[in-house]
Amino acid sequence: MKLDVKPLVTVGETPGSFRRIGIVPSGTFTGERLSGKVLDGGADWQDVRSDGSTTLDVRLTLETDDGAYLTMAYRGVRHGQKDVMERLARGETVDPSEYYFRTLVTFEAPVGKYGWLNGIVAVATGHRFPDGPVYSVFEVR
Repeated sequence: MKLDVKPLVTVGETPGSFRRIGIVPSGTFTGERLSGKVLDGGADWQDVRSDGSTTLDVRLTLETDDGAYLTMAYRGVRHGQKDVMERLARGETVDPSEYYFRTLVTFEAPVGKYGWLNGIVAVATGHRFPDGPVYSVFEVR
């Protein structure tokens, strides 16, 4: 899955953390059992912790190639050495092996062809590129 993300909205310091929000206007996903596009309206609520790590809380609406609507939600964490995270924050291309980026994914789907998604948990590895993140999503069996 590849997401397009608008420039981050910086809320700033809050009582809990430093808050940023990434608005997701579009994206695509392809896989063995489903493919399609990410619809406008998703968001990535990020907390930048005092240790420099970032937690993510994301909700997306997906439309499959055959017209089904699904929801996808995931929480995760991204962290690495301070200089690596600073390079990412500046929008530089950083090799994904230089930082940790993992999420826990759940779905909601209508009964029928994609109903199997309601009964799974998935994990994803993420890679942050200047134009948005790319995820490889795997069902946990």
